[in-house]
Order: sequence, then C-alpha cells, then structure tokens
Amino acid sequence: MYGYDFHRQKPIANYILDFFWYELMLGIEVDGYSHEFLEVYNKDVVKENKMNEIGITILRFTDFQVLKDTENVLRAIEFYILEFEKHTPSPSREGS
Repeated sequence: MYGYDFHRQKPIANYILDFFWYELMLGIEVDGYSHEFLEVYNKDVVKENKMNEIGITILRFTDFQVLKDTENVLRAIEFYILEFEKHTPSPSREGS
C-alpha cells in the first residue's frame, strides 16, 4: 500500500502482530470474537502498550469490519499513511 512493504504475522517483542509496516512503525491487529472476552481484551491492552513503548502505533479492526467494511478499513490505513508522510521528512525532500 502506497509503496510500503508489510509483513504478516510479524513477531515483535514476544508478541505477534497480524500485520506490520516497518517504515511506518504501524501494526494492524484484526480481532475476532474471542477478543470480546475480558481476559483476551486485557492481553490486547498489554500488547498494545508494549508496542507503543517501542514506538509502534496499533490500528485495531474487528474481523467483521475487515470482511464487511473493507473500504473504510482501507481508508483508515490510508489516512494513517498520509498523516505519517505529512509529518515525517522524506529522504528526497530533506536536502531541498
């Protein structure tokens, strides 16, 4: 997406992110039904806090959103990328 490479099922800091873009420091988590249980939710909070500590932003979507509202999921990811690029100097623009 937008020329950025992503990895699926990427292990980071004893956790596995569903999707990860290194250049964007962006993780995407897709949550199924089990994530509605308090125990799983609490583990998700700990995982997301750990990712934030090491500089990774997490976008979280339900599996329903991914399957039935794909267009808006892609818009959310696109918005993150555009905001990231707006606030991050590009190597080709740094010397200008």
